Amino acid sequence: MADGSQRQTRVTSSHWGAFEVDVEGDRIVAARPFANDPNPHAVPYVIPAAVHHATRIQRPAIRRGWLEGRRKEGRGSDEFVDLPWDEALEIAAQELDRVRRTHGNEAIFGGSYGWSSAGRFHHAQSQVHRFLNAMGGYIASFGSYSTGCAQSIMPHVFGENFLSLIYDNQDSWEVIHDHTDTIVMFGGINPKNSQVSMGGVTEHGTAGWIAKLLAKGTYCLNVGPQRVDAPEGCDWLPLTPASDTALMLALAYVLEEEGLTDHAFLDRYSTGFARFRPYLMGESDGTPKTPEWAAPICGCDAGTIRTLARRMAAGRTLITVAWSLQRGEHGEQPYWMSAVLAAMLGQIGLPGGGVGYGYGAIGGVGKVLRRMGGMTLPQGDNAVSTVIPVARIADMLRNPGQDYDFNGRRGPYPDIRLIYWAGGNPFHHHQDLNALHDAWQRPETILVNEIWWTPTAKRADIVFPATTSYEREDIGRSSMDEYLFHMPQMIPPVAEARDDYDIFAGIAARMKGDVEAVFTEGLSSTEWIEALYADYHDRAQADGIDVPTLEALREKNWVRLPIILTGPQETVLSRFRADPEGAALKTPSGRIEIFSETIDGFGYDDCPGHPVWLPPSEWLGTASEATPLHLVSPQPGDKLHSQLEAALADRPGARPETLLIHPADAAPRGIESGMLLRVFNARGAVRARAQVSEDIRPGVVALPTGAWFGDPGGNIDPHGNPNVLTKDVGTSRLAQGSSAHTALVQVAAQEG
Repeated sequence: MADGSQRQTRVTSSHWGAFEVDVEGDRIVAARPFANDPNPHAVPYVIPAAVHHATRIQRPAIRRGWLEGRRKEGRGSDEFVDLPWDEALEIAAQELDRVRRTHGNEAIFGGSYGWSSAGRFHHAQSQVHRFLNAMGGYIASFGSYSTGCAQSIMPHVFGENFLSLIYDNQDSWEVIHDHTDTIVMFGGINPKNSQVSMGGVTEHGTAGWIAKLLAKGTYCLNVGPQRVDAPEGCDWLPLTPASDTALMLALAYVLEEEGLTDHAFLDRYSTGFARFRPYLMGESDGTPKTPEWAAPICGCDAGTIRTLARRMAAGRTLITVAWSLQRGEHGEQPYWMSAVLAAMLGQIGLPGGGVGYGYGAIGGVGKVLRRMGGMTLPQGDNAVSTVIPVARIADMLRNPGQDYDFNGRRGPYPDIRLIYWAGGNPFHHHQDLNALHDAWQRPETILVNEIWWTPTAKRADIVFPATTSYEREDIGRSSMDEYLFHMPQMIPPVAEARDDYDIFAGIAARMKGDVEAVFTEGLSSTEWIEALYADYHDRAQADGIDVPTLEALREKNWVRLPIILTGPQETVLSRFRADPEGAALKTPSGRIEIFSETIDGFGYDDCPGHPVWLPPSEWLGTASEATPLHLVSPQPGDKLHSQLEAALADRPGARPETLLIHPADAAPRGIESGMLLRVFNARGAVRARAQVSEDIRPGVVALPTGAWFGDPGGNIDPHGNPNVLTKDVGTSRLAQGSSAHTALVQVAAQEG
């Protein structure tokens, strides 16, 4: 921590990378990118303004209506009453005890997205889950808005946990550079998205690697509605949103029709192609999936499809699939079909060939490291077994006791009486935010630990002010990064903010039973950090990796670990290719499942036993005069999700958010760049600022996520959050994932 007014500089880590921080007295006065980063994120420059922003929560606050017994009235519009810490902690403890005693722990939902800190100990998701487990458990959620659909479908196809598949079992950029002739990027590979990563990525290298691929002559094709989803130099196939599965089917048809399918590979390494082929060739439904069939669906030329299929079969081809493709109705299908197409090419398990998921989605994908265990705060055991898909939170709140399907299971939604949220902002992530706002009124109590007065904090009943990562000590270490950081406490906590750990420990001390002893184990934050690091250090030394002691790391501030691996590495699929019996996949057949008996047995008409083309309820094929444009909602380029939004929104012209629209759609509406717009459908309306560009396909508009959802009561969201407009339905009964990209809208120039 800085002393006096002398300026001190230290390096710290974050989800968008490492950066230097200048401190004078108790204030952060400047921040800049880390010198070792070849392509740093611009966000560090806003850190001083964000940390000391007027929207910081100053002290514990409780909603007046809740205090007066009006538990479900006024949430989101009521005023808050500031209380002393002791009184607020006591009220929270009594309420948690009341709910678990009266309704059981099955009535408590523990929400968190885990992005609030890159530190290993002060990780909000681990903290809130450990606390709730210490008091008897909670209703947990499965998956993420980013990959929840893929996390459900891909284990059926490859028999592998999807996160393990992408983080531990994909080729490095180096291998792709050395071996790949063609990269077909469904959804693109956007270096903007790779500027962030869970736990942080220090050297942002995705853009550099794509430049090297292009310089070498690798053919890179961006398949999707936005040119800007891939760097300059990549070819662009401007696809109709949600039509990727149809294009993949047509490519597969050409392979089969022209004798380019690797049937030897299919026979040895897959199961179910014989069940899938009649659908592909039109023998089972009378509709051959030809390029001519796909062309009007996809908005591209049939000849282009045939040429692409032949190119893919002529050399080493890597199919990459963006996470965005599974965030829409029937999002299971393009992910499953991409695996089938790669299997038909016969290159799965070869260096630089097959299929890859999430290249460019986050910074760590494409970097291969020696894995290091340890330094994870134990969350304890959850005595409550019920888990809901994360994208079905609003549905759960609206429909307690109602049965729903999820991945072969059917059961009722729990009756949630209390929500505890820390480290996330569901009023950024979730779809149809007006509907979520209504569903959010149903629980009896909502507790939130938060740094700023986010839309979620404003919709809570009990709010505790939390520290930023600059106001506490921690260790920065991502499993996808070779850097290790000591994250020093740089300034005292702002106002009355406390660490999440101390907030939970304070509540636990006031609860009945042994909650405090189970949660803290008698350790302070500093003692926990020392214990976790000692275990990490000992594991590393045993594996022959030189890691400094904690004392040395505190002095050094950061080190670069010798754990980068070069050249082709063994993966689940390369081992399987080398020995399909000895290294069989964890699917029922031990092979890649083109047809899944398991999924077929579920009887889901919205996700049958093999990949199929299923048009969503809202796409250009169902466009109308009222809603003629397809809305896509990419990740923001100026931040991670909605973090730091308070300070970023202060910049002149930063809000409302910018909407990308094609000239052919702008001209008849009288829209020019810079104009204020109204973007709307039956679910709501948002304000946006126009950017007219040919970098997006006609009929499609793009509005990035990240703007804070405005206060309820108005007829338009003033900031431009696209999730006011998106549809809150599950991808299918299999995955129940987010359908954020299933949305049609109208756009008009804003009057007045």
